[in-house]
Amino acid sequence: MYNFQQYRHIQAPGWTLGWTWAKKEVIWSMMGSQTTEQGDCSKYKGNVPHCCKKDPTVVDLLPGTPYNQQIANCCKGGVLNSWVQDPANAASSFQVSVGAAGTTNKTVRVPKNFTLKAPGPGYTCGPAKIVKPTKFITADKRRITQAMMTWNVTCTYSQFLAQKTPTCCVSLSSFYNNTIVNCPTCACGCQNNSTESGSCVSERSSHLASAVPGKSTNAPPLLQCTSHMCPVRIHWHVKLNYKEYWRVKITITNFNYALNYSQWNLVVQHPNFDNLTQLFSFNYKPLTPYAGLNDTAMLWGLKFYNDFLNEAGPLGNVQSELLFRKDASTFTFEKGWAFPRRIYFNGDNCVMPPPDAYPWLPNTGLKPVISLFQPVMTILASCVFLWANM
Repeated sequence: MYNFQQYRHIQAPGWTLGWTWAKKEVIWSMMGSQTTEQGDCSKYKGNVPHCCKKDPTVVDLLPGTPYNQQIANCCKGGVLNSWVQDPANAASSFQVSVGAAGTTNKTVRVPKNFTLKAPGPGYTCGPAKIVKPTKFITADKRRITQAMMTWNVTCTYSQFLAQKTPTCCVSLSSFYNNTIVNCPTCACGCQNNSTESGSCVSERSSHLASAVPGKSTNAPPLLQCTSHMCPVRIHWHVKLNYKEYWRVKITITNFNYALNYSQWNLVVQHPNFDNLTQLFSFNYKPLTPYAGLNDTAMLWGLKFYNDFLNEAGPLGNVQSELLFRKDASTFTFEKGWAFPRRIYFNGDNCVMPPPDAYPWLPNTGLKPVISLFQPVMTILASCVFLWANM
């Protein structure tokens, strides 16, 4: 299994793969994974198959599995990282010994109805497609053997199938305006019609969250009560303005008391990313879907420093600052240009505030005072401005 998605993980508790056998196949043994059920194997005496179900469900083995049950790229608990962020851990493998399947490529039938849960819904798998047989090179690299048959199955993801409501939102602020644009109200649902009673906990009562058993990634949502009710909020703050540069601060806040995010990532679209000069405490990789267009960046935390987004509370946030060089032909603070066009968190599209609510530059219509001392006063004012902003 290869995760070719550039910025979407398959997180714990991991993937679940299923299919339907075309005939009366059984699984005699497995390496690197196991089925969740054995099924009815009563007709077999002595040597009993690993699974006799018509539609087996396969899960990955956990780290620490004995070596005699492992193969390469197995035993990660079903976790697959994104292709850009961690390509070394973007693949998973397991081996199946199948019985009653046939002996030649004329008698073997391809399974059908493939399903992938990662760990919930969202993926839709196409039919198995027979491709050129896989070739294997021996350890001494002097001989090549060939598989009897190889087929590929491609599964695509849809955020609309994965969850009914969004999972993140964006808030905005700037140094030139006192207005803080919060996430839209009920961006990810409302408090009065949340999924379950008690799934919203006020910040003052956050000590109740510590009593929740097993704070794991498959726990039910237990959110801090907010107007937007989103598990994650990304705040974009236009912090400083220099002569040739401008500075942005990004803060990611986790409002979920029952969920941590390991190896999180952001995808941000802004036209000034082609002039990104310096990044503090985040990793950066440009995403260029079109040649010559560099307006999209992927950001993620530094390993062992801020790649882990803790659950809601005092430590439930990560932040960094970005320094951009100005391009005189495009740069402006007017009409919300300094704010991102779109933001994704862990591959999910975040809800943006409406454009007419963005912080705007204050109106400045005062006429300059004509004076003999005006040039001197202008120079002094410029010096103070630069000193305050360096």
